[in-house]
Amino acid sequence: MKTSDYTLRDDEKIIFALRSLFEKYGYEQYKMVKFEEYDLYVRNKEFLVSDNIITFNDTSGKLMALKPDVTLSIIKNTKDEPDGIRKVYYNENVYRVSKSSKAFRELMQVGIECMGNIDGYCISETLSLAAMSLKLISEASILSITDLDVISYVINLVTDDSRLASELLALAGEKNLHGIAALCAENGISDEKCGLFCKVVALHGRPGAVIESLREIIPGCPALIPLSETVRSLGEYEDMLELDFSYSGNIKYYNGIVFKGYVDGVPACVLSGGQYDKLMAKMGRKSKAIGFAVYLDELEKILSRGKQYDVDTLLIYGDSTDRKALTEKVKELAQSGSSVLALRKVPPKLRYRQLIEI
Repeated sequence: MKTSDYTLRDDEKIIFALRSLFEKYGYEQYKMVKFEEYDLYVRNKEFLVSDNIITFNDTSGKLMALKPDVTLSIIKNTKDEPDGIRKVYYNENVYRVSKSSKAFRELMQVGIECMGNIDGYCISETLSLAAMSLKLISEASILSITDLDVISYVINLVTDDSRLASELLALAGEKNLHGIAALCAENGISDEKCGLFCKVVALHGRPGAVIESLREIIPGCPALIPLSETVRSLGEYEDMLELDFSYSGNIKYYNGIVFKGYVDGVPACVLSGGQYDKLMAKMGRKSKAIGFAVYLDELEKILSRGKQYDVDTLLIYGDSTDRKALTEKVKELAQSGSSVLALRKVPPKLRYRQLIEI
């Protein structure tokens, strides 16, 4: 029996569509508990989207936390298999401060993790699934990709000071070329090296054109070969891809390919992911990993925008209405594919397509 669209909210339809997509590519569902030991998140605060965490003491007095993140929990609770590959997907609630309300909320997150002996195909498949996920949400979508191996190569040409490197990356994320120039001048970085970094940071656009520019700016960068291969493997999504090297994320946890997904009408990214081999190593794992998450809360504005009516038919009945006739009429309307709400009077603010009195 096919589930009627009327039984599912728009966000639920997206969740089911994403789950179906991931299962077609061999990903198995991963279920987890709602809370972990608080210490797990304290040790990796910089990896979290928000460092605001809801905590409580369990019956033994141990400090626990409602999970603000899924990836950390999956890494902690799965076996390290560096010679194999495990592919999982999840749709789980996380508990953190919402960007829109600035208050704690229970937020649904859907995503995938691929862990183990990650190769070039795993990276391409993850990016393809990210692109397909965005298209399930909206045809008007962009997948923006960065290669941290390229950025690290350029940073190492400029400085070996980790503090300075972090400051340069922060300015790069803001596309603040003037700030980069000032910081380089303050720290005795040559105009040549500063100019090199600024040229890379300013690159943004279609992958083919950006890679050609990179070959001219940093011809000796070994990361350009695998990046070119990855981009070539995503040819069917070329119209929605862009390369952007203004990255401001945490290179202590991420490496290689990182990416964000955007859809028309939502100012923030709705999908985020990348390779996180460094996080795996920090948590004592030999496996490599790549994955992404779709943030359903960021889609609330566009999901609520398209619905014109709360119900197709509002059926108003009175004290003298024959109950059998009323029951049959409601059943008739529901079986015809319409949603129907039977009430004694019209409620305020209810949006309905048609009104029937019986």
